[in-house]
Amino acid sequence: MTQQDQIPAQLLRMPHVEAGMTVGLFGGSFNPPHQGHVLVVDTVLRKLGLDQLWWIVTPGNPLKEHDDLAELSQRIRWSQDIVADPRVKITAFEAARNLHYTAETLRYVTSRNRNVNFVWVMGADNLAGFHHWQDWQFIANAVPIAIVDRPGSTLSYLSSIMAKTFGHARVDESDAAALAHMQPPAWTFIHGPRSPLSSTAIRDTGE
Repeated sequence: MTQQDQIPAQLLRMPHVEAGMTVGLFGGSFNPPHQGHVLVVDTVLRKLGLDQLWWIVTPGNPLKEHDDLAELSQRIRWSQDIVADPRVKITAFEAARNLHYTAETLRYVTSRNRNVNFVWVMGADNLAGFHHWQDWQFIANAVPIAIVDRPGSTLSYLSSIMAKTFGHARVDESDAAALAHMQPPAWTFIHGPRSPLSSTAIRDTGE
């Protein structure tokens, strides 16, 4: 039995959306998910006025080692246990489609949902290394991006290569509610409550 055989079929498909919806895409290994992830989701649901947020449990980050990566089915169960808002749709469609890179995922999602307004959502801790992501400039030009503040990463929106390269496309946080309807490249940095939790620290402490 493969890992996918242990996962309900509906979780291996993209969530259902209607034309005109505004949808956040929040991908991660969630190994394990924690309240810091939930805080990011709560923040963008409120600030961006999203109809849905897709909590995309990935097969694994290509830039990280997978030695301590829990099985996909387990990470999905953890995510289901921690997510309460009905607007959040947990999905593992990337695994079913053999998608390993964000650029691949965005090509797949946007080509099949042409009348939906998507926003890529990520924590600011990913911003410093964003230029190492495969086809990172394509990502920035594919959909608007919402970057949510994380401890130790507040100044990354000034210093990162991505922020400098696309400085002209930065949207003031006060206009975040309109971000999903903007022509990319367009990105904003959202300040708010921050959680010190990290999946790495949780694994290291065994909590």
